[in-house]
Amino acid sequence: MTEQNDPRFATTLARGLSVLRAFRVTDDGLSNAEIAQRTGLPKSTVSRLTFTLRELGYLVQSPRDDRFRPGPTLVAVGHVAAASLSFLVPAHELMQDLADDTGTLVVLAVRDADKLVLIRTWRPRRVASIWLEVGQRIPLQPFSSWRAFIAATSPAEIDRIADELLPDAQALHAMMDHRPQAHNELAQRGFVSTPAGGWTSAAYNAVSVPFRSSNLAEPVVFTCGALPREAPIERMESEVGPQLATAVRTLERLTGQAPGLIRTEA
Repeated sequence: MTEQNDPRFATTLARGLSVLRAFRVTDDGLSNAEIAQRTGLPKSTVSRLTFTLRELGYLVQSPRDDRFRPGPTLVAVGHVAAASLSFLVPAHELMQDLADDTGTLVVLAVRDADKLVLIRTWRPRRVASIWLEVGQRIPLQPFSSWRAFIAATSPAEIDRIADELLPDAQALHAMMDHRPQAHNELAQRGFVSTPAGGWTSAAYNAVSVPFRSSNLAEPVVFTCGALPREAPIERMESEVGPQLATAVRTLERLTGQAPGLIRTEA
C-alpha cells in the first residue's frame, strides 16, 4: 500500500508542503499560477493553500507585486531542521576547501520522493560560472549522485522507497540495474561517477560519495561537479573523486558516523 492510499495519509498537508517545496533560491517570489504550474495542483487549490500558509506565517505576500515569498515561520523551521544536522558544521570547512582546491562546485543532496534536492552548495572562490543552486532537484537518472545514493541504501530502504508512489517507478527499477556496479565502484574507488552514455543530457561532469548521519533515515550524497571544459571526466575520476572520498571519510571520523557504503549485499 502506498502512503497516498493509506487512510492515515493527510493529502491536504502533503499538498501544502508541495507548495513550500516549489520555491527556489533564485526565485523573486511566485504567483499562484506559477506555483500551480510547478506543483501540478489546480490553481483554485493553490489559492486556498497559499492563503492558509500566508495566514500561518509560512509565506508572505508582497503588496507591490502580489507574489508569495518564504515567510518568517518557514525560515524558523528551516533553522531548526538545519541545526539537527550536526554534521553540517564540520562539513562546511571541509567542503569549502575541497571546492577551492579542485575548482569544482560541491553540493549536498537529500532524497525528496523521486528527486534529489540540493540543500547546501560550496562554490570555488576562483570560478565565476556555477550552474546549480540550493533547492534545485536532480531527476531519477543514472547520474553519479543517484548512483551513490542507490549503492548506499540497504535492501530494506530500497523496498520502502519502491513502495512510495513515484511518478516513474520504471526509473527506479532501471537505477537498480546500476546498483551492483555502483556498489563495486564505491568499494574499490571510494566514489562513483556518471557512466559513459549513462545520462546523455548531463551538462557537467560529476563524482559522488554517500554519507550516513545517525539523525537521518537515509544516506545523503556529496557531489563535486564542473563543466566539461573546466574539468574533463578523466580529471574528475583521477583527481577530484579521490579528494571527495577523502573529505567524506574525514567527515565520518570527525562526526563518529558509520561509513556511507553498505558493505554487504543482500
